[in-house]
Amino acid sequence: MAHYQMDLVRDDREQWLKQYYFIRAAFSVAWVVAAFAVAPSSPAIAGALLVLYPAWDAAANFVDALRSGGLTQNRTQALNVVVSLATTVAVIVALQTSMNWVLGIFGAWAILSGLLQLGTAVRRWKSFGAQWAMVLSGGQSALAGGFFIFQATTPLSPSIANVAGYAAVGALYFFVSAVWLTVSDWRQRAAS
Repeated sequence: MAHYQMDLVRDDREQWLKQYYFIRAAFSVAWVVAAFAVAPSSPAIAGALLVLYPAWDAAANFVDALRSGGLTQNRTQALNVVVSLATTVAVIVALQTSMNWVLGIFGAWAILSGLLQLGTAVRRWKSFGAQWAMVLSGGQSALAGGFFIFQATTPLSPSIANVAGYAAVGALYFFVSAVWLTVSDWRQRAAS
């Protein structure tokens, strides 16, 4: 009986993870479209999008952690919630100064959240597989963060497009993970 209940919990979490990855991919695609289509003509919309991105990450990590056993079982995600909320506040403040500051903050956030995402993916790999894309995403995020920090120190004024490319790559990683889990599930059901 206990083994059956553990299988149900695992199946529920795997179904949630697929949905979560598809939702994260869809949000990122919508954000990138808005960043390229609407933000260039409106600094206010660009600013709102730049604030929304880490705020969404905080909310998504919070809900995922709760659905995946709680914050105490998902410490990397709990910490990611805090980091993303702090980044949201820092972006609001930095928008009053310059886009270079905003990009620098995004860089620090990309490094921290990428490493935390990497930790979450490594922990999940044992239970769910299909985490290789999330491992790559976390590593790539940390590298991109370093590049953002470098760009922020140059005299060129960055724009939301700098962050949009990063978000687009993130959307791809989430989509690949969702599809990989879905295909793995189909194969397991076909083999049963």
